[in-house]
Amino acid sequence: MSMERSLPLRAVVLDWAGTIVDHGSRAPVEAFRELFRRRGVPISVEESRAPMGMEKRDHIGAILAMPRVADAWRQTHRRDASDTDLVAMYDEFLPVQRELLAHHADVIDGVLPTIAACRQRGLRIGSSSGYAAPLMDELVRLTRAAGLQLDAVVAATDVPKGRPAPWMIYKNMERLDVYPPASIVTVDDTTVGIEAGLNAGTWCIGVIETGNLFGVASGELAQLSAEERAARRATGERTMLDAGAHYAIASVAALPGVLDAIAERLAAGERP
Repeated sequence: MSMERSLPLRAVVLDWAGTIVDHGSRAPVEAFRELFRRRGVPISVEESRAPMGMEKRDHIGAILAMPRVADAWRQTHRRDASDTDLVAMYDEFLPVQRELLAHHADVIDGVLPTIAACRQRGLRIGSSSGYAAPLMDELVRLTRAAGLQLDAVVAATDVPKGRPAPWMIYKNMERLDVYPPASIVTVDDTTVGIEAGLNAGTWCIGVIETGNLFGVASGELAQLSAEERAARRATGERTMLDAGAHYAIASVAALPGVLDAIAERLAAGERP
């Protein structure tokens, strides 16, 4: 890290599913599994989750490329999956996911107070998602009634390429009119989201318990034993830190304290 002049913290860019809504990031999992079931190639929850955070067309392609899935596809269809299959599955994914969104648009506990705390610090609040723009429009509509209001919403289809490319972070910077990247914090529950934040040059915080790494609803999380929860949290922290995250937190509820720590490091001249 280089030591430079003091720089204020200016913005936070939040992921959506698993970070601020949809505890456990379950809606995409259900959609991908339904999509492959319809093709006669059932996939597991783990296979569905592995590429989580990517733009959804890329996500489907990543699943199709998995050796077990590719072999199952060949056995079922007597050929390899083609680009035509990928396009058709993506087109079908959108209405399937739209239908599921209404059941997984819950705002995660602690998010609204955290956003209020960020605004009290004078921070702008942006967001990014692997969802396409039509799905994000629906999700924004569904969550508005719960009081979720952000300053910028960037969908994967708003940029040339989704995560781990940095373009959604840069689009947030443009819409929020904030820079440089070192004054911005990316918060995401997937490692590919952390990669995107690093590629953009921002501070990166990985979310563990409410998102893809735990993959459970809030009620299921509460039922875990203290020992299992601690063990899974430790594994999640290692995963996020190994991916390059500067910090790992259980949920967005813990974000304000970490933002204070980052602000202190910026004031001291540190950069991500």
